[in-house]
Amino acid sequence: MIVRMKKVGLIMQAKETQAAIKSLRSLGVVHVEYTQVPKNKDINRIHDELSLINQALEILLKTEFSCGCEGSFNQSAIGAKRNLALEEQISFDKETTAKHIIDTWKRIDHLQEFSKYLYSKIKEWEPWGRFDPETIKVLTKKNIYLRLFQVPIKELKIFPLDTHVNVIFTKGNIASCAVLSNRKFETAFKEVELPKMGILQMQERITEDWRIIESLNDNLRTFFPYQVKFLDIKKSLGKELEFQEVLSTMTQAKVLTYLCGFIPFDSQKELISLAKKQGWGILITEPAEDEAVPTLIRNPKWISIITPIFRLLEITPGYKELDISLLFLIFFSLFFGILIGDAGYGTAYLLITFLAHKKLGKKYPGASKDFFLFYILSFCAIIWGILIGSFFGQEWLAKTGFKPLIPALNNAKNIQAFCFFIGALHLTIAHSWRAILKLPSLAALADIGWVFVLWTAFFFAKLLILSDSLPFYGQWFLIAGVILVVFFTNPQKNILKSVGAGLGNLALNLMNNFTDVVSYVRLFAVGLASVAIADTFNNMASSIGNGNILAILASIFIVVAGHGLNLILGPMSVLVHGIRLNVLEFSGHAGVTWSGIAYKPFKE
Repeated sequence: MIVRMKKVGLIMQAKETQAAIKSLRSLGVVHVEYTQVPKNKDINRIHDELSLINQALEILLKTEFSCGCEGSFNQSAIGAKRNLALEEQISFDKETTAKHIIDTWKRIDHLQEFSKYLYSKIKEWEPWGRFDPETIKVLTKKNIYLRLFQVPIKELKIFPLDTHVNVIFTKGNIASCAVLSNRKFETAFKEVELPKMGILQMQERITEDWRIIESLNDNLRTFFPYQVKFLDIKKSLGKELEFQEVLSTMTQAKVLTYLCGFIPFDSQKELISLAKKQGWGILITEPAEDEAVPTLIRNPKWISIITPIFRLLEITPGYKELDISLLFLIFFSLFFGILIGDAGYGTAYLLITFLAHKKLGKKYPGASKDFFLFYILSFCAIIWGILIGSFFGQEWLAKTGFKPLIPALNNAKNIQAFCFFIGALHLTIAHSWRAILKLPSLAALADIGWVFVLWTAFFFAKLLILSDSLPFYGQWFLIAGVILVVFFTNPQKNILKSVGAGLGNLALNLMNNFTDVVSYVRLFAVGLASVAIADTFNNMASSIGNGNILAILASIFIVVAGHGLNLILGPMSVLVHGIRLNVLEFSGHAGVTWSGIAYKPFKE
């Protein structure tokens, strides 16, 4: 649920501002409202330092990743350990060290780009053969002119008679040639400009540059042990930046300063107690209607396991919107099961989650809810796979005599109807929830009207797509829904204004309700595609060879590659479709715009 917030104002003596902010940070409950853009010399300095540290860390990470476990890295790692041992003896200047790392990386980047340029030049000049441009320049000084041209083959005879034309190579109808003469002559052909160095010199330069690059990389590796120190500095600078931003946003009036922010309603006593102890003035009120109040969501642990998805998407509901965490968890889990659609893949995800949890659980204890979410999602895929009889494919399992628990789910028409039903139910919950929140206002009846429209859309989807008959009460559902929407969308004393607002809302959203219900058929389509891909690769593998070793290896490769592809594509389809149905379709009908600001208290 979304926690009720209070607006707070704190007044303190200007001379005690810094000490007051430290006390406030220790308490850690106030979400500071920035009344002005944080700006001062210290903030600019910290931003500059953070930029340097971040660049240095990124470079060290790239270098460490690229070097892998090669022998050269192992040797440099020994030197890096020595460097770490000397750290206490050598003073560490973060700015000088970071700049050195950045400058070294820039030099490496420059050399790599120049090497790429030389490679392209070698490829360009290789057809001309190996020659030294400097030799040609020396000959020119002795009145022996060797010039390069690219001319149409038919026009080679146009060169003066006292010149010697040697065709080096041809491409299409163009001849690349070297023209030798003992005088300068005019020609309509454009002369090919000589390269600054020959191919041999280019190759030597590339070799030398890569030797320097390796040396520079070895130098960067000696700074690997500083990553931990840089991370500590980054964390410290982040806290200092937050402190300075809060300090700069405080408004001073003569000898007093004041600060505004928001706190959870159940944190009032702690803040009041601190204010009394510090001698601050404090004012706690209800937030105004037009204020951007931060959103704090508190749920039981079993519901909060969905939080990693919100964190991944970086979405937060508005303060006055609905917290759909529970419904998101329920329907997202259902969507995951249908979209993956295979008990074998569910088992694979379960095993991967278990191994990751075992390896990383102790290292990152705060990430436990992430793992529990994937346990639940994996079990949902396993359950759905058992219901439809699919384990790394469906066809091979059917041949063994295994029967799905619910055979009707393998009928395309039945599963499509089921998807339409899920859509209508999902969106009905959204409008019903809105209707309850609007009570006792008559505007709640408009949402009831949309519920009737949604189920009419469900009936019409079955009629148009599945050729089912329309129930006799279907038209009455539509009539009842339209009447309620038209008259109660914006109930006013003036009946004409009410009807006008209702008709506008109906015109804008009537067709959307039908398309939203139909859009849930994506669950069927993607789930069917997943099973079809699995069956296709299984059939390809089983049709190869007569049992010789090569045929067996080829079959194993096809099975592993095919199911591996499905295992990768599965979560991607969930991210695209499973999340969309919750974040767009359901949230749109529930009035959740995800425009909220996450509650971030100023704390240690």
